[in-house]
Amino acid sequence: MIRTVIVDDSELFRAGLRMIVESGSGTTVVGEATNGIDAVSLVESLPGEIDVVLMDIDMPGLNGVDATARILDLDAPPKILIVTTYAVDNLAYNAIMAGASGFLLKDTPPDALLSAIEATHRGTAVVSPQMTRQLLCSVSPQRAGIPADDSVRRRWESLTDRERDVLEAIAQGLNNSEIADKLFIAEVTVKTHVGRVLRKLDVRDRIQCVVFAHTAGLVSD
Repeated sequence: MIRTVIVDDSELFRAGLRMIVESGSGTTVVGEATNGIDAVSLVESLPGEIDVVLMDIDMPGLNGVDATARILDLDAPPKILIVTTYAVDNLAYNAIMAGASGFLLKDTPPDALLSAIEATHRGTAVVSPQMTRQLLCSVSPQRAGIPADDSVRRRWESLTDRERDVLEAIAQGLNNSEIADKLFIAEVTVKTHVGRVLRKLDVRDRIQCVVFAHTAGLVSD
């Protein structure tokens, strides 16, 4: 069972999100918080007992970005999945840099939300497809930490043709199952390729992988 915490200053939204999470066969809600300060305190009070935090960004007291950073500084922290009303902006980008595992819009369908929670728990970075382009447009190569030298091209050239196919699919917002269907390969093979792509590009997760690829001009929009 994936143990989740909901962090949002809207009581109505928290109630709706709780209903969705509790409807999943493998997910449950173990706590709620109305702001970032309470979220950090809640996670600290339940060490090792929370798997995924569903975090809003714009909240009073302590926003979701700063709360994400503080939570991820704790020992054995849970994964953080940002669930926001807003298109990608500076706060969202900063949350990526703070270590958030992904982003969803609040109008994400219930089944997609549950799938995203499961993917986040498995360690897969998740970004709503409709947010990918906005995310990329908000990031400059310098801001993303991409070196302005030949190392970018060397990393790209180190990828095999299949790994480049997988990279382009990741950039389109596809998950491992969807990539497997698209490329007609096994999902476990996709997972292997993704790991190699992350290692060869020297990036932390799928989100940074997409940012790296687009801002360096390695894949098309």
